[in-house]
Amino acid sequence: MNENQNAVRGIFFDVDDTLYDHLEPLRLALQRVLAMGEDFPYGKLYHRFRYYSDILSAEHGAINAAEAKKDLQDMRVRRAKLALAEFGVQVTDREAARIQDAYLEGQFRIQPFPGAVELIRDLQAAGHVVGLITNGPAEHQMAKIKALAMDSIIAPGQIFISGAVGYDKPDPRLFAYVNEQIGTNAASSYYIGDSWRNDVVGALGAGWTAVWFNHRQVQAETEHQPHYSAADYRELAGILLD
Repeated sequence: MNENQNAVRGIFFDVDDTLYDHLEPLRLALQRVLAMGEDFPYGKLYHRFRYYSDILSAEHGAINAAEAKKDLQDMRVRRAKLALAEFGVQVTDREAARIQDAYLEGQFRIQPFPGAVELIRDLQAAGHVVGLITNGPAEHQMAKIKALAMDSIIAPGQIFISGAVGYDKPDPRLFAYVNEQIGTNAASSYYIGDSWRNDVVGALGAGWTAVWFNHRQVQAETEHQPHYSAADYRELAGILLD
């Protein structure tokens, strides 16, 4: 933040793999279900896992709660099978479902990345509005937010979950809805997230300042240009508190 440093900003963070290490629950699930060894390239698999999650989520078209639940489960099974197949690992639908169950279970034994809580508190102390924007079912995502104890430092009115709002990232309507609810505008809004498609492309499409939290050092998927990139919370602090 170089220009107009003292202006109040709306600064919003993604949750999964931005506030905490989303890879670890996946690693443990694969080791538990498939007995994979420590030398498996879990980081590369995770990147493809998230890629298919984003792509397949964008395809869903459920029109009621029952359909939405089945649609979500089908997507989760497909993403596991597709991602693992790229690494020569073939799994059945039943095995993919077991991986998903173990993966979900592990997502509630999590803690924030080093420096995350401190940065959020420093931004709040500087007078900025700090919140969360995350994709997923409202109850499930809120359970993770509570597991991270983020609900104790971020006001409920500044937490936006796509399943509750009705729009998913990268839909610009989700970001516009946040601006409307918070009373900010796109020009004064920052979004920090790890997903290229959902977070970088989504924020840019909404006219927000996009900060790519590229802590896994992956390659950009398109020609879009984030305003900033950071590999850890020390670098994020240097960008957001400058």
